[in-house]
Amino acid sequence: MDKSELLKRVRKIEIKTRALSSNIFAGEYHSAFKGRGMAFSEVREYQAGDDVRDIDWNVTARFNRPYVKVYEEERELTVMLLIDVSGSQVFGTAVAYKRDMVAEIAATLAYSAIQNNDKIGVLMFSDRVERYIPPQKGRKHILYIISQLLDFKPQSNKTDIGQAIEFMMRTQRKSCTAFLISDFIDDSDYSKALDIMGRKHDVAAIQVYDRFMTALPDIGIMRLKDAETGHEQYIDTSDKRIREIHRRNWISNQQRLNERMLRSNIDLISVRTDENYVRALINMFAKRA
Repeated sequence: MDKSELLKRVRKIEIKTRALSSNIFAGEYHSAFKGRGMAFSEVREYQAGDDVRDIDWNVTARFNRPYVKVYEEERELTVMLLIDVSGSQVFGTAVAYKRDMVAEIAATLAYSAIQNNDKIGVLMFSDRVERYIPPQKGRKHILYIISQLLDFKPQSNKTDIGQAIEFMMRTQRKSCTAFLISDFIDDSDYSKALDIMGRKHDVAAIQVYDRFMTALPDIGIMRLKDAETGHEQYIDTSDKRIREIHRRNWISNQQRLNERMLRSNIDLISVRTDENYVRALINMFAKRA
């Protein structure tokens, strides 16, 4: 992709996702993702019912009457986007590739974050950490993130979610909000890493998938190529038994994924590439709020 085409695509996504963040998600995001704790705001005179543990004894002694400390929720967060850029993301049979929808979702979350005065960082991963963008604020930072999502070419096609989680845990020592965005096609066992991340950080998982992952079309002989391993094979999609096996495998994998996220106390939403991701995000925000 040349520079002019990249700039056009960045601008197009910016216009769409910025509007979504401003007009639809602003309040929902603010309510769904709380601050990390309470920060000192001011002192005021003691009132009946105030907790005596909040009395500011220095101010009380100075004015010879009781004053209490007032706290407010810390609103500024650090938000991390853990984004799968493995080979399976470059696949789509309908409106868009999975990676295109991932870029839009990530940009929408990023704009929602900066409107809430949060810092946003990105970790792109395959079976290794491909790119780490430290958390910062500002429109320029968001545009850089979008351009990277659209134009980045990973070194590996495979997937290892556990590696990405472990890297984030090393770089983000303080509690943060994290969005894990992937199709979750990963044969490795990342359950332990997921459990640890779910205990320390506020995590939401977003699965982006294609309609053919759920059900094969009845179109006869089809050549399939694994985007991550390169393995090729031919299957007869007119065979009802093969289509049923494929459907059952999808259902089984989804059950395992849902159980894994539930065990780790992580919210999960699934978005198909030919569906509108806005409704899914709104539902996730509303559930968390």
